[in-house]
Amino acid sequence: MKLAAGIVVGLVALLHLYFLVLEMFLWDTPFGRRALGMAPEQSAATKVLAMNQGLYNGFLAAGLLWSLWLRQAGSTFALPIAVFFLGCVVLAGVFGATTGPRKIFWVQALPALVALVLLYL
Repeated sequence: MKLAAGIVVGLVALLHLYFLVLEMFLWDTPFGRRALGMAPEQSAATKVLAMNQGLYNGFLAAGLLWSLWLRQAGSTFALPIAVFFLGCVVLAGVFGATTGPRKIFWVQALPALVALVLLYL
């Protein structure tokens, strides 16, 4: 895994850690509602679903961080692990953009696509 690719993989992981915090802990707060453009009633009604989403985003971040750790350890598994988790992020972002706000593609899927391209350059 090249340095530029590793940096972007790390940024995608950090982005998903942010999603974890936002969805699991900040969803029903003024900050969370402002970040997501929701009314208090909407955030309260969807809080449990958001916590579940946050947990999944944490798994994505963990997998990407694992790939970076494997890279540092010199493992040949670093690349396939990174590709798998980045692929999951891309699919989640594309699905989210087709079923919800299109902004999800730009925020979630595009950074993962950039990382995938960098992995293979």
